[in-house]
Amino acid sequence: MLADFHNHSCLSPCGSLDMSPRVIAEIAAKRNVEILALTDHNSSRNCPAFAFHCKRMGIIPLYGLEVTTQEEVHMLSLFAGLNEALAFGEYIYSIITPFPNKPEIAGDQVYVDKDDNIEGELEFYLSGAAAIGVGELGLKTVEFGGIVIPAHVDRPAFSMSSQLGVVVKGPWAAVECVQIPPYEVMGNITSRLLKTHSFPLIRSSDAHFTEHIGRRSFELDITVEELLPNGMDGDADLKAVLQALKTRPRDRW
Repeated sequence: MLADFHNHSCLSPCGSLDMSPRVIAEIAAKRNVEILALTDHNSSRNCPAFAFHCKRMGIIPLYGLEVTTQEEVHMLSLFAGLNEALAFGEYIYSIITPFPNKPEIAGDQVYVDKDDNIEGELEFYLSGAAAIGVGELGLKTVEFGGIVIPAHVDRPAFSMSSQLGVVVKGPWAAVECVQIPPYEVMGNITSRLLKTHSFPLIRSSDAHFTEHIGRRSFELDITVEELLPNGMDGDADLKAVLQALKTRPRDRW
């Protein structure tokens, strides 16, 4: 199945206002994405509309957010259940830096209903850091019933390699890369292979604009029956996702 675990909607201040959950699901379906996650910065408020439109388009949804840790490392926290994602999103929003967003400078932070009507706008700047470290985030995500994946580890900003110098070990379900195998980027020079401790490697689109949707989807060796043991109206089975991720490529270290 074709999967994409990293996408931003109009809720993320750096995301286009065209990126409503409806638009994301419709374009992803056209681009043959079968498993899709919504991961706005430090919030999951657009996940209810996303759930509706994924089901409408025949896409299997995962719900989550891209958390900015106190080290300013971007991490993907993903959940099978909508309620778990919403609860985790409220927890993260409660511990982000309470810096008021200025839409005219940073961008809008709107959450919408299934008909693209704006329901509200979050007050605090969502791309700021939360008061939680990388290791604690991994444990907290698992505590809420989710899985965690370090985002774009081979990017020169907001990644483990840029902020910590290395990819650190943790309870990661996989490691997201821009390219497989991942390489360190030092300025404009691509150097040696980045050590990822043999975690499964995935790519995802990190879509902020409609043209980004599906640009870096990846193959997951799983069937619909394995992923949805309770049928199309049930939640995805995260244990099955974890098992399928184990078959993904790994680095040579």
